[in-house]
Amino acid sequence: MSRWLSAWFGCAWFLAAAACAAPRAGDVMIEQGAVTADDGSVIPYEIGTILVPENRAVAGSRLIGVGFARIRARVPTDAPPVFWLPGGPGLAVLDAPDGTDSAARGRLKSWLTYGAVADLVIVEQRGYTLRGERLEVAAPALPLDRPRTAGADAAAAIALARLAVAAHPGKDLAGYTIRACADDVDDVRRALGYERIALFGSSFGSQWSLAVMRAHPRIVARAVLSAVEPLDYGYDMPSPLLATLRRIAADADRDPSLRPFLPTGGLMAAAAAVRDRLASAPVTVRVHGREVVLGVEDFRADLLDRAAAPEAWPAFVLALYQGRYEAWAGAVLHDRAAQPVKLIGPLIDTSLGITPGRLRQLRSDPAAAWTGTGGFEPYLAAADAWPTPDMGDDFRTMTPSPIPVLLVHGDWDTSTPVDNALAQLPYFPNGHAIVVHRGGHDGPFYLLREAPAVKEAVYRFLRTGSMAGLPTEITLPPPRFALP
Repeated sequence: MSRWLSAWFGCAWFLAAAACAAPRAGDVMIEQGAVTADDGSVIPYEIGTILVPENRAVAGSRLIGVGFARIRARVPTDAPPVFWLPGGPGLAVLDAPDGTDSAARGRLKSWLTYGAVADLVIVEQRGYTLRGERLEVAAPALPLDRPRTAGADAAAAIALARLAVAAHPGKDLAGYTIRACADDVDDVRRALGYERIALFGSSFGSQWSLAVMRAHPRIVARAVLSAVEPLDYGYDMPSPLLATLRRIAADADRDPSLRPFLPTGGLMAAAAAVRDRLASAPVTVRVHGREVVLGVEDFRADLLDRAAAPEAWPAFVLALYQGRYEAWAGAVLHDRAAQPVKLIGPLIDTSLGITPGRLRQLRSDPAAAWTGTGGFEPYLAAADAWPTPDMGDDFRTMTPSPIPVLLVHGDWDTSTPVDNALAQLPYFPNGHAIVVHRGGHDGPFYLLREAPAVKEAVYRFLRTGSMAGLPTEITLPPPRFALP
């Protein structure tokens, strides 16, 4: 593999002009840069692109770019480099060195802390990378004059898949699988000259890491994963999600400031009343000069989504309980508008699929009366319309692995419940889990923000592999709940 392609300078991306050598899979272009740390020191970094086949199963496939960056350890160590895999799917992060917004600046500040551990390498996802292509399609607006329904969600998902394929002629969308993303990580590893690596990922980044461990187990020395999504758990079981909501509600019920607004039975009783009211009949709300019809499936979806911000979630539920729908209708109005969809998400999710046993559990879970089926049925309905192949049960079924793995998961995570991490843990005999009570869908170091000694122990694990000093649980303080 080429470490540097000076011939690429001045050449248009992916075009081989007469003066430019024809690009090949594995070719790398790297640029140098530097950022200033909080202590005033100047930290060099490299940012680059590696060319990979769009569809690894097809000989002569079109080449696409996958972006990556590297920040070398301040002092060379014997530790394996940390490969930081972003979530999503569809989170592009290589704007961090530019510091264009607060999220980018915060991400860069976090990355610089790895300098005491080892080299840090960030790899973006094929199909949504700032150093290559970002595959998107404009999803049409959803109607405002009728509520969301399971059937409408499924039909919209199928239509989106067909629209996406038609909008990208000449591109082989079948190549955008989680297995291909795992192979991209291995290509970056070899291009940068590393023998083994440590993985660091949250949410989809954890699932991507598990795919790397499945596809390339010998290259992984250890891993730190949070908001853990096992390969067969792309679709979350309703019962653990409902249990998560009840944990948040239990704290809200104990909050003195919320007590005057709570009905008998507490916050979950208020949520049940709203659910039953909307199941009986949708409501029509006029907002911003337009009418929006809201139904029970709209509520079920937003009940989970809003709980991602637990400090505001009780106020959302209680406002609806009191019959005040305007703020919610305004948000739904925005959500139903036409907007771009990142294709890497449904391409990967529908391809990763689900084992038959878990699918039976999913469809028979009684807690779907609370959560609905919108988190999985539309994807299942559209799976055959997306071109990515099914990964198969051999790939997604949990199997034992000797790789040392640290799992950090919040028990207020309504995107991927803590039960997912606890289900994966027995398959890592050299693994350890930290449950963060009141922790949400966040990265390990944010979840551990109240425990600096534990954060240092995580860095030590990345550097040495030692799990000394790692607890099994941590409790965060209750949030300051907003009032309805």
